[in-house]
Amino acid sequence: MIKKIKLKFGRAEGLEAVSIDVMPITVFVGANNSGKSKFLVELKQFCSSGKINVNNVIIDYVELTPIPEESLQEIIDRERIEPNPGEILQNNHILLGKRGPRYKVTVEKFKEALKNPNVQSANTCQWYLSYKTIVLNGNNRINLVNQQNGGNLQKPPESSFQVLFSNDIKREKARRIIHEAFNQYLVTDPTDLGRLKLRLAARAPENHFEERGLHDEAVKYHSNAMPISEASDGVKAFTGIITELIAGDPSILLIDEPEAFLHPSLSFKLGKEVSEIMSKTDKRLFVSTHSPYFVMGCIQSGASVNIVRLTYKDKVPTARILPNEKILNLMRNPLLRSTGVLSGLFYDFVIVTESDTDRAFYQEINERLLTHSEGRGIPNCLFLNAQNKQTEKTIIKPLRELGIPVAGIVDIDVLKDGGKVWSSLLDSCSIPDIEKSSLEESRLRFHNKFKEFDKNMKRDGGINILNDSDQEGLQNLFSRLEKYGLFVVQKGELESWLKNLNAAGHGPQWLVDIFEKMGEDPNSQSFLKPADDDVWSFIDNISKWFSNPIRNGIPK
Repeated sequence: MIKKIKLKFGRAEGLEAVSIDVMPITVFVGANNSGKSKFLVELKQFCSSGKINVNNVIIDYVELTPIPEESLQEIIDRERIEPNPGEILQNNHILLGKRGPRYKVTVEKFKEALKNPNVQSANTCQWYLSYKTIVLNGNNRINLVNQQNGGNLQKPPESSFQVLFSNDIKREKARRIIHEAFNQYLVTDPTDLGRLKLRLAARAPENHFEERGLHDEAVKYHSNAMPISEASDGVKAFTGIITELIAGDPSILLIDEPEAFLHPSLSFKLGKEVSEIMSKTDKRLFVSTHSPYFVMGCIQSGASVNIVRLTYKDKVPTARILPNEKILNLMRNPLLRSTGVLSGLFYDFVIVTESDTDRAFYQEINERLLTHSEGRGIPNCLFLNAQNKQTEKTIIKPLRELGIPVAGIVDIDVLKDGGKVWSSLLDSCSIPDIEKSSLEESRLRFHNKFKEFDKNMKRDGGINILNDSDQEGLQNLFSRLEKYGLFVVQKGELESWLKNLNAAGHGPQWLVDIFEKMGEDPNSQSFLKPADDDVWSFIDNISKWFSNPIRNGIPK
């Protein structure tokens, strides 16, 4: 029934608030404390009461979809419950409330609430939507696989197990998914009379009678299968979600961290299966996740999926609906897949380096700043590496287009790379076209300056090769790049940092030596702690760009 949800904030401070046109699946991503779980809490509260809480911080308005006239009687027949013995029900009244408070309502009032839900949202939610909404968190989705009452087979099924037991198509669908995930066959066991249990069997039942019967062969078959209660939490959580989606009654499901208890490949499969299931129903699923694998599964399913990224930094919330096609491009590009770039959706900041050696070094420097120097360092920052400076743009640009603050670190020989390499790097940082020509002129001028010296700009001192006047000019160029989140190692290259430690070698060999000389025991006198210069101040500069709420280089 949920058609649209308007949030209280937009893509950036001062911009128009984001409105979400609800699709079968809406997935919320972002760093910790960005509001993902809070969204689910506020939506559950609305679905229960039909009112927007004045204390809401995420949701501003919820628009519901009216139920068409031709569907009203079907809903009434499905939702009405029988009165208790001796309970009096007046003419033209029905009793509602399968789970929770019971309401005696006239048929006409119930119809009006369904036909005009935005006018009568309190009645619509209290009488109907509150019973059709379920929250699946870490504990209760494991409990979904606990035994359930067998029910009366002469009446319509009321629980998810009763639906599975009576509906061959849904049972086979759930069995197929569980078998692909765990190489075990999910079966519904009726042999504990009056109760239904789930089991995992080594082989599929020969026929429906062997699974659903009470004869000796059926009893033996189920006794040889493992009760799902003995399975791992991951198996139970995965199975609970799948069975509830396929056979459960709720129209709105709210799942917080569906990847809990699951390893990455299972998170991917869950996202894919969940999306495919929901795309074929009129149910709506809202998910808060920290798993790039779950998101990949949702997108790769081909179903209609909203991906919404929330942030909350320096008391400023933002929300951005991420285009599916752009996330799909992140998944399809082999370089991006191999670097785990989709994980950037769940961090406040991302730094991209030229190589894995660079990544490891700068990440360690940042960790020491965070741990051993109060107020310094970049919290909740993901470090990714390209294959070289030419491929950094491939990572920086798509993440920035998704609204994620991404900084690039390059060696000073970026000045040698003119043409497409230079222009595409500037383009990935969203540097305005009007500035590119002057930046190219400066790049070429300083490249020619370096050519006047018989020295390697990367390994023979970087900016220090130039005279004082030219150094000032080059620093001005680098400052212009830093405004857009592109940071150049002014003294040359990675190995120019911490020269006082006299680390030998280049690349991985240098990294091993520098790490050994930096020390690993914080309590040791030889352990290198942050200073106010060298690479420490370099990371400080990047931190300042990240902390600037009006930083340049991020598309609005």
